[in-house]
Amino acid sequence: MPVIRTWQLTAGATAVGLALAAGAVAVAGPWDSGQRRAEREWAAGDRPPGGAPGPERPAPAPAPAPSAPAVLSPLGARAATAPADGKPGGLGEELAPLLDDPALGSLRTASVVDATTGRRLYGKGEAKPMTPASTIKIATAAAALTALGPDHRIPTSVVASGRELTLVGGGDASLDRAMLRTLAERTARALRERKTGSVELAYDTSLYAGDPMHPIGVNGNLAPVTALMVDQGRIDAESRGSSERSDDPAGEAARTFARMLSERGVRITASPAPGRAADDARALAEVRSRPLSALVERMLTDSDNDIAESLARQTAVAGGRKASFAGAERAVREQLARLNVPLAGARFADGSGLDRNGRLPARLLTALLARSAEPGRPELRTVLTGLPVAGFNGTLESRYPGDAPGTGLIRAKTGTLTGVNTLSGTVAAPDGRLLAFAFLAGKTPARDPAQDALDRLASALAS
Repeated sequence: MPVIRTWQLTAGATAVGLALAAGAVAVAGPWDSGQRRAEREWAAGDRPPGGAPGPERPAPAPAPAPSAPAVLSPLGARAATAPADGKPGGLGEELAPLLDDPALGSLRTASVVDATTGRRLYGKGEAKPMTPASTIKIATAAAALTALGPDHRIPTSVVASGRELTLVGGGDASLDRAMLRTLAERTARALRERKTGSVELAYDTSLYAGDPMHPIGVNGNLAPVTALMVDQGRIDAESRGSSERSDDPAGEAARTFARMLSERGVRITASPAPGRAADDARALAEVRSRPLSALVERMLTDSDNDIAESLARQTAVAGGRKASFAGAERAVREQLARLNVPLAGARFADGSGLDRNGRLPARLLTALLARSAEPGRPELRTVLTGLPVAGFNGTLESRYPGDAPGTGLIRAKTGTLTGVNTLSGTVAAPDGRLLAFAFLAGKTPARDPAQDALDRLASALAS
């Protein structure tokens, strides 16, 4: 890792430390196992005919490392940003020309607030509903954390009635083969204690309702949304990013589980079949996901669509709604209403942002980020800590060169669909404050120039 990035990250940590002194969020390192880089791929359903992802641009050679004083001194050097649009020396003067970049297309909106106070610093069309693409995951995260809390874990369980076993999906989109193997080991041990050597196996996905297929149809960025899946329904369990998915992830998970049981001496008398657990079934074994806070960080850092749709449905279950696309939409709105944020014009058509019918105003995104920074809402903290760090990880890893003013100082959720480019997050400003921003662009002519324009807007807040 280039030395300059370490210094810039140190500067960002210092600025956020100052925000902490004012009662804001502690910014810790996000989840970063590198599971997927979905935002670097064009969503299959959004590609033009014959289209393909653009080549990844190589990062430039790092610049010489600056001295500590050169990096740290600006933290208290600039006067506080003027709140009014367009006044001399204010953010309007800095941001307006950047927002007028033709690369951002004909629809652009912006919102910038002080994350510690929620005070508006700059806005342009911030109340206008826009297609948010994956920045909607900020709303999904805030709703799920509000409904369930950061410590909630999603179960996958096995229940038994005599020799009938049922694998019950709890909606954990992070379930992988290692976790499923643990469940098989626990199940086999319990069966040995019962002196049961052969069983029938069913699998239960009834927690979720409605059509499991996302409105975009078959897409390498998202498996059918079901309460039971392993390795996110990937045909190649080692694949990452956009890749071929099973059209029956629940059945594949059950068949994989059956093989694991067989390897542990349990005889499966018939192929696994869908079904509901018997009324008298008793719990036999269980595994649980990592805490919801960790799932939120993973979803935001790597723009994980499968986890996003899972968390939207978990929100629906917690709110007593049907765990369908429609039920999740209502539940997300209900949970966000508890946060007293501006919901006028918002539509949460899905949890991932792949559905173009979703709509968010820029001011809603900055309001959610500001809520997440409030000292009295620690349950929302991972909405901020999960955001990718510019030039370091997740979907911003390759978007900021080592010498860019925003590298290491910006944490933001990206959003990319054909003709839609968005960026929303936080930045450590030179005056020591933590700012929340949202820049949403529609009808953009090309992806890379639009992303560069968005990155310049965010960088302007850091310089």
